[in-house]
Amino acid sequence: MYKGKKVVAVLPAYNAAQTLEITYNEIPRDLVDEVILCDDCSKDNTVEVAKKLGVDHIISHETNKGYGGNQKSLYNKSLELGADIVIMLHPDYQYTPKLIPSMVNIIGEDLYPVVLGSRILGKGALKGGMPVYKYIANRFLTATQNFLVDYKLSEYHTGYRAFSADVLRGINFNNNDDDFVFDNEMLSQIIYNGFDIGEVTCPTKYFEEASSINLKRSIQYGLGVLRVSLVHRLCKWGVGKSKLY
Repeated sequence: MYKGKKVVAVLPAYNAAQTLEITYNEIPRDLVDEVILCDDCSKDNTVEVAKKLGVDHIISHETNKGYGGNQKSLYNKSLELGADIVIMLHPDYQYTPKLIPSMVNIIGEDLYPVVLGSRILGKGALKGGMPVYKYIANRFLTATQNFLVDYKLSEYHTGYRAFSADVLRGINFNNNDDDFVFDNEMLSQIIYNGFDIGEVTCPTKYFEEASSINLKRSIQYGLGVLRVSLVHRLCKWGVGKSKLY
């Protein structure tokens, strides 16, 4: 716990057997009360590895529900367990769990109710091996999103996030997409509902075992992101409606 606040780490897993152990072993269990892993119908032995490691709660999807569907199960379970602070950490070891204490501290001290681990602050992204085309796309999309949603973040596309439970209860994340655009819909909801967002510099690693989407799905994701931001702006102007808000 952090000053009486229950800390829960949630891991959306899909074919994460090769990297789960190194990720899990870096989670500061003196701070994190419970760890939840949701396996989205992996084709490898992710669940067996999780059981061997002693992960506190394991959710197994019988069919693949997508990256967003995976997170929905995790956030609902964390709220059911009475979490006060929830950290979403990818089990592919692209982001280090060593930043968890800093992210928890920011939320626990009521500085920000949401914290993102940013790969763009500093020079961590390219240094960590982010493909140049992804870096350029990240910069373009982020600039466009900042303009449309009237906020200022260094990036909207990190998968390393921490939330106050009040934020999770205050947005309709269960109405979001079940695929990768879920993350951007969630940030749109957070900003739309007036929650502030903090960022910390986060080193990242790109390697063969780390999850990544191909070029076709990256383009689909980018178009989805632009759609979410445009709908956000129209709703703020009062000329649009969305199930997200």
